[in-house]
Amino acid sequence: MSDIHDTIKDQVTKNHVVLYMKGTPQFPQCGFSATVAEILKRCGVTHYTSFNILQDEALRQGIKDYSNWPTIPQLYVNGEFVGGCDIVREMYQSGELQQLLAQQPA
Repeated sequence: MSDIHDTIKDQVTKNHVVLYMKGTPQFPQCGFSATVAEILKRCGVTHYTSFNILQDEALRQGIKDYSNWPTIPQLYVNGEFVGGCDIVREMYQSGELQQLLAQQPA
């Protein structure tokens, strides 16, 4: 399990915005993943790293263990776990997500 943990840590720390989702941004395979991808688009985020957890069982379970969060999608910004669909939607509606996305990584 530590190998997948190291892989995930590398993914989230080397990329400004990372979305673990079902499907891809162009072809989401669940409504929650589609919602988060759309919110990122509305925030003007056109380039971000995404991982389709349906293609990798180790990643699918590993990301849940890494974040201690049971559901997908999961959004990371600047190496920090932001949340799933409901949290991302609430942050978008309040303007907090736009502020977070505008911050450059340290």
